[in-house]
Amino acid sequence: MRKSLKATAVAASCVIAGAALYGAGAATAGQSTANSTHEPYNIGLLTKDIDTYYGTTQDANGVYQASPDSPYAKDLARIDADAKRYIDQAARKARHHKGDKPAVVFDIDDTLLLSLDYEKKNNYGYNGATWAAYVNEADRPEVFGSPELVRYAAEKGVTVFYNSGLSEAQRAAAVENLKKVGADVNLDAAHMFLKDAANPPAYLSDCATPGAWKCTTVQYKSGTRKHIEDLGYDIIANFGDQYSDFGGGHADRTYKLPNPTYFVS
Repeated sequence: MRKSLKATAVAASCVIAGAALYGAGAATAGQSTANSTHEPYNIGLLTKDIDTYYGTTQDANGVYQASPDSPYAKDLARIDADAKRYIDQAARKARHHKGDKPAVVFDIDDTLLLSLDYEKKNNYGYNGATWAAYVNEADRPEVFGSPELVRYAAEKGVTVFYNSGLSEAQRAAAVENLKKVGADVNLDAAHMFLKDAANPPAYLSDCATPGAWKCTTVQYKSGTRKHIEDLGYDIIANFGDQYSDFGGGHADRTYKLPNPTYFVS
């Protein structure tokens, strides 16, 4: 996960807008950037707003957790309910059309596994080494409802894929953590796509060669979705917490999960 913008005014807008469903590349009303000529939202107040949105509390082990009664949890519940209805419809349609292969694609960081504890303890900053150590602990809690949604899709006969910015070196930790939160579906290399800069797949040859990774997030993720389509699947839904999870198309519908703590271009 490479973070290009941190907790700035863009994060404040995501608190409000993250609950809605977005098409690929959709912009948020009032969303500003680091180039804004207006005074940014006060960062001290912003972090308080983020805590309120998540209902952030520290458990007995000192881990920051989101509250199941928080606005964040309620936003996720609305998204999940809509997604389940849509998956039902798509699964019924596929059963009546032999040969159809419906699939869903999930991002991992802050789509399935919540990184709130890392974000808050690092003052919403990012460091590659500390982030890698955190991921390798394989102990992140679930994003409320998302592992259940993974299982729900599989039970309906929809194939589950994962399309993550985590590196190939973090595969074992990602698999272990996903199993812990109950997203124990299709965790093999044929269904979980991670960044492999040393040996990138041929379908990313336009932007990546061995030892020379030049893919943007959008190129990597859209290229991977195209590869899944080339395998014969119809990606009925793509789930992510970043707008860059959706750019480039190759999904019938997109579901934007809220994330007010960082922005990945």
